Amino acid sequence: MALPAGASAGRLRLLTVPALLLLLSSAALLVFLLLPSLSPSSSSSSAASAHLCACSPPATTHTTTTVTTTTTTASPAPVTTSPADVAWLKAQLASNSLLRADGAAASHDAWHRLRKGINPRTREQQLFDINRHHGISHYPEEEASNHTALPCPGELLVEEHHSNYGEPWAGGRDVFEFLANASALTPRDQVLEIGCGTLRVGLHFIRYLDPGRFHCLERDELSLMAALRYELPAQGLLYKRPMIVRGEDMDFSKFGDTVMYDLIYASAVFLHIPDKLVWTGLERLAGKLRPQSGRIFVSHNIKFCSRLGGDECTRRLEKLGLEYLGKHTHDSLLFNHYEIWFEFRRPKV
Repeated sequence: MALPAGASAGRLRLLTVPALLLLLSSAALLVFLLLPSLSPSSSSSSAASAHLCACSPPATTHTTTTVTTTTTTASPAPVTTSPADVAWLKAQLASNSLLRADGAAASHDAWHRLRKGINPRTREQQLFDINRHHGISHYPEEEASNHTALPCPGELLVEEHHSNYGEPWAGGRDVFEFLANASALTPRDQVLEIGCGTLRVGLHFIRYLDPGRFHCLERDELSLMAALRYELPAQGLLYKRPMIVRGEDMDFSKFGDTVMYDLIYASAVFLHIPDKLVWTGLERLAGKLRPQSGRIFVSHNIKFCSRLGGDECTRRLEKLGLEYLGKHTHDSLLFNHYEIWFEFRRPKV
């Protein structure tokens, strides 16, 4: 019996849809299986990669070597103020309308009138304020010691010790520049100052030298307090660990038996010491001065030597293994002043 036309069309659709799906699935599987063999670019790329891995050095090897061989070391700060430095500062003063022919205000009163809105304080007034008010903000007495790691006397805080010298405190920088240049000093060198006082000069050496390279023998208690309790912490130089020893009579034993100095200097110290004691000090230090390159500098005069007469002085120096090299002068950077220095060396072992 014949089927109706509508029923025949529906059964045809039921038979052809699954067949079509099966056909598409078979085609997709065939393409997937044949794709690797039909793609030469992929094959050549893999071969190239294998070739690089087998024959070429790693790409990072050269870069790593370059990094490790191009390290730089910071050079020490310049010792001397150069003409270019002076010219730069004068230009700054001129651009700010601060350059005067005499370098100062017309009078003492005019100088203080420049401080608009500020009440000029003498050191005495400042000390009174510190002792009475302890500054603008302060902890009460029972709490004061809990917040200050290194309590410092008010006399040091107002820097009274900066006036303990016959010339301005700034002259210490002049001395450092001259001695460092005259001795061809490097940060690794060992330096001894005989009578460093409150570190007017020594601060500059300590800052320049490597830690532990500055030694000082000082007899005055107030100077030692100013150096250790104020100057070193205030200047941020505690980490330099200078060896500052309280002593007199030219006793250098605490510095050790094996130390060798590249520079030994005495700034306005031998003037106040008996000649016999000066010679004692030179005798003890001659063997600690590095031969040839090491230097001893003495400021102002060498009456301990000249009072003996030229021949006798030379004979004594030779007996100690020392040689007098000559006299030098240097000018101050900031005020009208020059200083005289006498140079000695140890010519041979």
